[in-house]
Amino acid sequence: MTTTKAGVWEIHVAVGVIVREGQVLIARRPDHVHQGGLLEFPGGKVEPDETVQAALVREIAEETGLQIPPDTLQPMIGIRHDYGDKRVFLDVWRTEQAQGEAHGCEGQVIDWVSPDSLRDEDLPAANRPIIRALQLPFLLAITGNITADIGAHQVRAALTRLPKSDRPGLVLLRAPELAKDDYDSLAESGLDLCEAAGTKLLVHGSPEVFDDNPDAAGLHMPWREAEKLEARPVPDGVWLGVSCHNAHEINHAVAIGADYVTLGPLKPTATHPGAASLGWVQFRDLVARAPIPVFGLGGLEPADLGKVHQVGGQGVAGIRYWWPQS
Repeated sequence: MTTTKAGVWEIHVAVGVIVREGQVLIARRPDHVHQGGLLEFPGGKVEPDETVQAALVREIAEETGLQIPPDTLQPMIGIRHDYGDKRVFLDVWRTEQAQGEAHGCEGQVIDWVSPDSLRDEDLPAANRPIIRALQLPFLLAITGNITADIGAHQVRAALTRLPKSDRPGLVLLRAPELAKDDYDSLAESGLDLCEAAGTKLLVHGSPEVFDDNPDAAGLHMPWREAEKLEARPVPDGVWLGVSCHNAHEINHAVAIGADYVTLGPLKPTATHPGAASLGWVQFRDLVARAPIPVFGLGGLEPADLGKVHQVGGQGVAGIRYWWPQS
């Protein structure tokens, strides 16, 4: 426990997201405690002079009987929540290598559930960004140069050239050069193509683009559109993403209810050879202060996923790794 400059207590809590065969371990808080009856992820307070990894190994063993190899834990997201008299920093780490069988060692009900079954109202508010991180994929594919006459063919070719194991969970249809009617027609075709490939389509641009394509999985806004807003422009239950380049833009995206952001360019890119890149250190520092999932963008490929996860990022967003180059 530490004290902030304003004299408010901040409690450092280690949270473990344990994934096994596509399901995540969840517990139900006893009815008699604060926020009783809600679901939660295993974990607990980090003791003085204790690392977050050591705290998770200890807490998860005490609560569930599972053994966690410390070197399998990867940072997932950091969330600060203000209760007025105290603040909680949820330091969330993920592993898929838990050993043993899980039991409610403290009398709590525990279960393995699909991440897609988790609902905001079932968990404390501070835990909700963890749901976003669990439900979002690791790969966000962005379309490259695209034309109205062969756009559907380009999307189909890009999807089918990838093996199923490497296909992105979300495809962002970015085509600012297309007229509105051409974009809407391509989005309609893209929805069917993505569904057939086992992925989902995001539309790109202003809130009006989503209004015209309400069957899309969500809206991704460039910063120039997001900075105009003061509130979330799409319904709950669909994805809202924002392209960001610095801490100010991330904070604004959070304020308007974004579910995730892309952040970049992380590395130099061929498409923007003169643009300044963040580099891994600055990317890590910005991710550490972001309370929502962050995709790295710019010069990245699926091979960079491990590095992105090591610094707490959600995954990789990109064009060149999947889009046929002309």
